[in-house]
Amino acid sequence: MLRLDGKVAVVTGCGSFAPGWGNGKAISVLLARQGATVLGVDLDADAAEATRALVEQEGNTLHATTCDVTDAEQTRRLIDECAARFGRIDILVNNVGRSEPGNPETMDEDVWKRQLDLNLTSAFLTSKAALPHMVSAGSGAIVNVASIAGQRWVGKDQVAYASAKAGLIQFTKVTAVAYAAKGVRLNTVVPGLMMTPLVKRLADKYNDGDFEGMVAKRGAQVPMGRMGDAWDVAHATLFLASDEARYITGTELVVDGGITAFTGWAG
Repeated sequence: MLRLDGKVAVVTGCGSFAPGWGNGKAISVLLARQGATVLGVDLDADAAEATRALVEQEGNTLHATTCDVTDAEQTRRLIDECAARFGRIDILVNNVGRSEPGNPETMDEDVWKRQLDLNLTSAFLTSKAALPHMVSAGSGAIVNVASIAGQRWVGKDQVAYASAKAGLIQFTKVTAVAYAAKGVRLNTVVPGLMMTPLVKRLADKYNDGDFEGMVAKRGAQVPMGRMGDAWDVAHATLFLASDEARYITGTELVVDGGITAFTGWAG
């Protein structure tokens, strides 16, 4: 089950900016383990190369490249070159994203625009470029990685990130309906609070640099009592990308340890 032999997958944000397992790194490694030829894309060439080397050490295939997926021309060229090189694009995973603090009063307009570009427009641009190739082949799967911040308040001011991730969920739904009859499926993985290298950066931005306090606070919010990790996101992504999910489109797979089902009321 969940084999991807013969398939070509593009994963954006395939690297990790610090040691450890980020979502894109785990997704790239897992798809390669399942037999896909992966084109791993990252803005940071060293981070992409680190993921490529790890995949190669395991005897699998990942080709690393760099691209700014908020740039329309770079993104179109990336996807077209992938299709020309490998003859197909079966899977697209849009994983890039980053949160910046602020509410409508405190956030600079330029930060707002950059957040929307990174967290939402990037998925539009990659999908815009990849969809014609998938339609031509009569099949394809796009998995967008959003966040529960796009569904509910998660305890901190990040208005642009939350708005963009909510937009990403709806972008996925409406595009899934539009392309369902053309053989292309689109779904969203919605992670909750994950223990990845980004937590340190979040502690600096939102918790005065108190990493241990941030970890404890995030774990206490989860009904399961702990954060998930990048592999939880990767396995959900694999399922939605696989042929076993062939009748699933336009929906969300929430990976959050129960947060969004919890009312916050203990009785």
